[in-house]
Amino acid sequence: MDRLTVPHEANNIDDMTFTKLKLTIDGPVARIWLDQPDTRNAFDDIVIAELTHAFLEAGAATQVRAIVLGANGPAFCAGANLHWMRRMADYTRDENIADAGKLAEMLRTIADCPKATIARVQGDVYAGGMGLVAACDMAVSVDTAWYCLSEVKIGLIPATISPYVIRAMGARASQRYFLTAERFAAAEAHRIGFVHEVVAADALDAKIDELLKALTGASPAAVRACKTLIDDVAGREIDDALIAKTVEGIADIRASDEGREGVQSFLQKRKPSWIL
Repeated sequence: MDRLTVPHEANNIDDMTFTKLKLTIDGPVARIWLDQPDTRNAFDDIVIAELTHAFLEAGAATQVRAIVLGANGPAFCAGANLHWMRRMADYTRDENIADAGKLAEMLRTIADCPKATIARVQGDVYAGGMGLVAACDMAVSVDTAWYCLSEVKIGLIPATISPYVIRAMGARASQRYFLTAERFAAAEAHRIGFVHEVVAADALDAKIDELLKALTGASPAAVRACKTLIDDVAGREIDDALIAKTVEGIADIRASDEGREGVQSFLQKRKPSWIL
């Protein structure tokens, strides 16, 4: 399949140029790389805007089935860039609301992406970087990575990232790590459910490829519907309304083109049409 590399060229959404990350699309897989190793991939307003656009572009690409968010250098993401923090120090409340709104939009864009998303964590994750990992559908970490919700150490709170982090690791673990700002190891991140797999560095890409193989073999429509299903069902009371919604969900997907094709391919013992 054709390989598209978009590190410094205009993309298709608002003609944006990437300067602090790289986007590559290789057949059914898009890869977005944080590419500021000298600053430990800390983000600022430019990185936030570029990540938003990169996920919108990859999510809109018809051929893409899965997106991997990775990083170059020793750290995955160290949170906010110091220069950006210095600028924000003098912001008014209204300016802070506008600024935080852009971060919230980026995280929601990742979380609501119609394609499956994987965080490829090759190094340490701090503060806002925790939100990037949590917003992805799944996360694979090297065993040497450290994690930290460090905000309270400097008088802040992890407010904007909290919906995704709490969803990923649960309220009980959040009560500890939000309040103490302790560093915790990859093994602990796995134990509390923040990451799905912990592997040695030389096994990281093999594990990512294993997940990609599963994701690219799945029905694209069913993957999208599953993401919506989880949002609709998680944490809700099991009442008549929820049961009715799940009944409608299976009825709709059964009657869809991919639903019919999937069942027929299974019965006929052949590959479904979405497997190229």
